[in-house]
Amino acid sequence: MHITVNEELKAYIDPLTPDEHAALERSILAEGCRDALVLWGDVLVDGHNRYGICQKHGLSFQTVQNTRFKSIEDVHLWMIDQHLGRRSVSDFQRGVLALRKREILSERRAQAANAVSATDLPEALSVDASDSAFHMGGNPLKSRSDIAKAARLSSSQVVNIEKIQKQAAPELVAAVKAGTISINAAAAVATLPAEEQKQAALGGKDELKQAAQKVREVSRKTVREDAQEPKASQGNEVSHLQERVATLTAENQALRDRVAELEAQLH
Repeated sequence: MHITVNEELKAYIDPLTPDEHAALERSILAEGCRDALVLWGDVLVDGHNRYGICQKHGLSFQTVQNTRFKSIEDVHLWMIDQHLGRRSVSDFQRGVLALRKREILSERRAQAANAVSATDLPEALSVDASDSAFHMGGNPLKSRSDIAKAARLSSSQVVNIEKIQKQAAPELVAAVKAGTISINAAAAVATLPAEEQKQAALGGKDELKQAAQKVREVSRKTVREDAQEPKASQGNEVSHLQERVATLTAENQALRDRVAELEAQLH
């Protein structure tokens, strides 16, 4: 049987550690591949590690078709939900998966809106609703709190993961995935120029720690300066007002003296 391994789907899977892969391999060699591989047509959806081990040793395996899939996006959503529910998936990867799910659902909502605007409403509403929750992915994940809940993370972690996705150099992303640097520290390092991020990542854990500390110190210094600037500005304004009051007081006194002189001359 021909099976296609889709690299984009495979990218959703955190690779097993050498020990985990060895344990799975020993289990399959001893007991065979007990769980069926999940397919969509000839595309492998679930069981990539088991499939690789069976291919390596020429072992047989069972397959099962998931007939609910109607598009590759359905496959993506199913895989994302499967991995979001697994304890072995890292915090960073869960955040990435939840953000990817939001993108897919957002694209799907836009397509649905375009379909409604391009057709008569009754026709648009005649779509089979039996699988609507599955094909629309359930919770639309519109808010950051929705994403955080789906990924079992805090909203601040989701913000940091978004920052890493947008700004981090590939080497820094690899370091986060490997657990060499925390999500919070990686988000700080991601604000540095790409070359500095790369050098820090290549330098290992200590270099990354120093880079994150450097960014945080600069950030704290900026906050302190911003906090002091209004006080200095207010002090300058008070000093200016005091000088103005003193000048006006002196001018007022001079006018009074002049009036007194004129009154004396009249008498």
